[in-house]
Amino acid sequence: MTAPVTHREVERKFRVHALFVLPDFSGAAPGVTTRAVEPFDMAAVYHDTDELTLFRWGITLRRREGGPDEGWHMKLPVAGADGSTRDEMHVPLTDGAIGSVPGSLVSVVAPLLHELPLKPVISLATVRTPVVLRGASGRDLLEIVDDTVTVRHGGQVVSVFREVEVELLSREDHGADELMDQVCSLLLTTGAEPSSVSKAASALGPGTAQPPDVPQHPFPSRDGLAVDAIKAVLSQHVRHLLMADVSVRRDLPDSVHQMRVAARRLRSALTTFAPLMDASACQELKDELRWMASELGAIRDTEVLMERLDTHADALVDSSDAQRCRDIIDPLLRTRMAAARSSALAALRSDRHQQLVDDLMDLAVNPPVTDAAFVPCGEVLPGLVARAWKRLRASVTGLEMDGPSAPWHEARIKAKRVRYAAEAVEDILGRPMHRLADCLAEVTEVLGDHQDAHVAQTLLREIAAMSETDGMTGMALGLLHEVESAVELTDRRHFREIWPKARQRAKVAGIA
Repeated sequence: MTAPVTHREVERKFRVHALFVLPDFSGAAPGVTTRAVEPFDMAAVYHDTDELTLFRWGITLRRREGGPDEGWHMKLPVAGADGSTRDEMHVPLTDGAIGSVPGSLVSVVAPLLHELPLKPVISLATVRTPVVLRGASGRDLLEIVDDTVTVRHGGQVVSVFREVEVELLSREDHGADELMDQVCSLLLTTGAEPSSVSKAASALGPGTAQPPDVPQHPFPSRDGLAVDAIKAVLSQHVRHLLMADVSVRRDLPDSVHQMRVAARRLRSALTTFAPLMDASACQELKDELRWMASELGAIRDTEVLMERLDTHADALVDSSDAQRCRDIIDPLLRTRMAAARSSALAALRSDRHQQLVDDLMDLAVNPPVTDAAFVPCGEVLPGLVARAWKRLRASVTGLEMDGPSAPWHEARIKAKRVRYAAEAVEDILGRPMHRLADCLAEVTEVLGDHQDAHVAQTLLREIAAMSETDGMTGMALGLLHEVESAVELTDRRHFREIWPKARQRAKVAGIA
């Protein structure tokens, strides 16, 4: 199985009529020249489920023959970007015949599929005429393609249309973005119509524009029903988890962290809304979310720990001590990280995980609420946040500056629950809840750093006790242990300084 090659695609699409004449792009910017490319034919077969699952998530999957980049292509949305920017994954034609999607691509989107089979859904034949725009530096900046597309379904020609695409070729050249804007403006002034729909989606019709299996529910007003708030919160976090799941399978930066955050927020939401929901159904989901988060935890925790210890080691007075620490810490943690990633990926590909994903999708659409959820948000939601705040306040009361680390970690967990609860309802209950959430974000950051310092000290003691650790390395590890111990104490002091502000914000929000 070939590992996919991925590149970031930035392109804009335009629909034009059959007699449209492309403008002269050579005058789009000073020094720009054009280079025509011989037209060529392409044949693409798009694959999806019968329910058009991928299209509805904004993903396209095709097998294309002809042209310089023939092969299997899967295009995925980019978080935080508009529809003109997508990631394209590519594997060779030889990885699968029509109807046999390569496993390396299926595994990436498996969480979204409900184990439904992928099959051919439509075929497009395209005659492509490219024009390349080159800048004054001699670098190719843009490719403009004029496509005449014939749509076939069931062996019959069902439509023919024409489309112009403008694709960015050089992301390093800052002038390329400006040139793209100028070219697109020129196309608009000559009658081209902007389009955000892919060729295949346009050919398949309105079904591709239907919401995905987890739609994005709007937040209700204060006078709206609590059940609608529950749906909005759960759908938001389930969508986040699913997209992070796809990113983890692609090994994207920060993806494991994002997936764990989504899992924590879901567990927190189930705890916050527990008085309005079926207890047994929620508990089972919370248990499974805890299992998933623990499977991912070793990767993220090890990443954070290695980065932290390397940074603090570099701050030691003697550079030789820093090197001794890195020489023994980094290989150990890299080995742990590789094992953790292998274990986590195996868990994500398990039947247990797929069942959890399916259950979460159902949860977002049909949450197991009780009659208590059918009351106005303003009547019930403040009390739910207050319930979480009461537990945090009790936990903080027992903290001691010179006490063990475990109670501080427990306070961090409870602070996160209140923060997530406040964030979940801030769009409904307004600015005071938003300000409380912001303050608690600072609290959880300080307590999170405190916990990381404690974990780092535990690891350093374990390494120092290993038989292969020599005396000089042991001394260097001891110095690093002192750094982490000092950080832990500093974080406790910092927490004491900011906690009164959090209490005040809670009072203003009406939950204290």
